[in-house]
Order: sequence, then C-alpha cells, then structure tokens
Amino acid sequence: MIKEVIVVEGRDDVSAVKRAVDAEIITTHGFGITKKTIDRIKFAQEKKGVIIFTDPDFAGEKIRKYITDRVDGCKHAFLPRDEATKKGDIGIENATPESIIAALEKVRSIVHEKREEFKKIDLIRNDLVGSDKATKMRDRMGKELGIGYANGKQFLHRLNNYGITREEFNVALENVKRELK
Repeated sequence: MIKEVIVVEGRDDVSAVKRAVDAEIITTHGFGITKKTIDRIKFAQEKKGVIIFTDPDFAGEKIRKYITDRVDGCKHAFLPRDEATKKGDIGIENATPESIIAALEKVRSIVHEKREEFKKIDLIRNDLVGSDKATKMRDRMGKELGIGYANGKQFLHRLNNYGITREEFNVALENVKRELK
C-alpha cells in the first residue's frame, strides 16, 4: 500500500494504477481541474502526502505544473514515454503494472532552496544538448533518474529542482552509455 494519494488525469489511468498498486487516487479529469479538485489535493497533501503521476506528454506536464503551482510539497513520479505508448497513444493507462511500480519507486520531491548543482555545460559535455543523440540521451537519462523526458532547458531544471546529486547523475550516465553502446 502506498501511503500517499496518487493524482492522475483520467479514469483509465486510475484502472492502470490500481492494477499495479494499492493506493488512494484522485483524478483531475484532464484539464478540467476544478477548485474542488485542487482543494481535495491540498487536503490529501496535508494528511497523507501526494504523488503527481500525469501522462508523459505536453498536457500531462501542464497539469503537473498547474497542480504544483497551487499545492506545495507534492512528490512527482514520471513514467518513461516508451513505457506509456501504445499504438501512438501516450498515457499512464497504456503502461504495464511493472512500469507503473518502477516509476512510483523513483518518486522525487522538489527541492525548494535555489540549487545550481548542474549547469548547461554539464548537458553539453555529456551529449544531453547540442548533439545528434541528445534527445535519446535525455530520454534514457530521464528514465534512469526517474525524472522523465524533457527538452534541454526543462531537463536542466529537473536535475536541479528534484535534488539529483552529481553521484546519481554520473551513475545514470555510465548506465546509459553502456546501454547505448
């Protein structure tokens, strides 16, 4: 049983998560997030904690940001895009129970103090931006670190804001390089 309440987008996501774990779930109904839903999420955050687990697409990121801007202290779980895609459709509902469990095991919290452990030069030196393999590298690194896929600017933001350590980064980088050989 997961102690936190998991926030997902739709009822198909609820079904997929319930196949994987025993947890209380709140549904946003996509972009149809009402004040009542935000209030429920705030209450859940105060009582049990909340894990935001939205689809790994543009809409999912907008919903994640919308909730994060209104509810302090939420944790975040990210499902890799390739594990959430079925016949061109991206969503939590397409993931296997094993993929959902793996994503929830890598849950991250936002670090609130200003942190600049990583800079753009770190991304450049490690082929995470500015190279023909940057997209693939960010995708694999996001999966390895549990922070999901993002463009270069957003990836740098996630490295710093989710408290990724230099050691975690280096271990993930070695694993990804080994995998891509």
